[in-house]
Amino acid sequence: MAGEEREAVEITVKTVGPARPTRVRVPSPIKVADLRRLVAAEFRLPAERLKLVLRGKTLRDKKEKNDGDEDVVINLDGGDSLIVAVVPKPPARHLRDGDDDDDEELKFQIPQSANWLKKRIFLFLHQKLRLPDILLMAIFSISLKAWIGIILWFLLAPVAQKWDIGPIYILITGFLIILLNLGKRQHGDLSAYSIFNEDFRELPGTLNADRLDRDIRAGQF
Repeated sequence: MAGEEREAVEITVKTVGPARPTRVRVPSPIKVADLRRLVAAEFRLPAERLKLVLRGKTLRDKKEKNDGDEDVVINLDGGDSLIVAVVPKPPARHLRDGDDDDDEELKFQIPQSANWLKKRIFLFLHQKLRLPDILLMAIFSISLKAWIGIILWFLLAPVAQKWDIGPIYILITGFLIILLNLGKRQHGDLSAYSIFNEDFRELPGTLNADRLDRDIRAGQF
C-alpha cells in the first residue's frame, strides 16, 4: 500500500443492538485488521471478538493461502454500510465439562445388580440395535410380569377379533388395569370413600350434607 493513494471516505457503521447507525470517516483502501481496530476504538468494543460484514460478506483479516497468510485490503466507497457484531464469549471450560457430565448422567445405565439375562438384552438393544436411551429407559422400567401380560394381550387380541368380542376384550382389559393398579392399603389407612372403611369412617375434613347441616345449625354460615 506504499504507492497507493489513500482518501478518507464516510461510511455508515451499524452495530447489532439498539444503538443507532453512526457515520465514521475511514481511509480507503484499508486493511481489515486496521478497520477492525478503528471500529473497536470508536465504539469501545473488543476488537478480538468483532465480526465485520460488508456488502453481505464477512470480512477476514487474513487471506487463507497455502503459501502463508496475507493481509486482506478492501476498498471502501462513500456511503457503504458496515455491520458490526460482537461475538459472545464461549462458556468457561468447567461449564462445558459440566454439560458433558450432565449428558453422561442422562444416559441410561442398567443397574449392576441386574441378572445376566437383563444385561444380555441391554447389550443387544444398546450396541446391536442402537436404540435411544429414552426408549431403553422405558423398556427396562417395566417389570417382567408386565411384559408377559403385554405379550399375552397381543397374542389373545386376534382370537378376540376372530370371535367378534373385540369391544368386550378391550373393556375387560380396562377393568383389569384399574383393578391391578388399585394398590394395597396399610393397616390403619383410610379410604377416600367412607363405604370402604370400618364403621363408615370418613377422612378428616370431608364435606358432606351432615357436615353442612351441623355448621348451619351452629351458626357458622
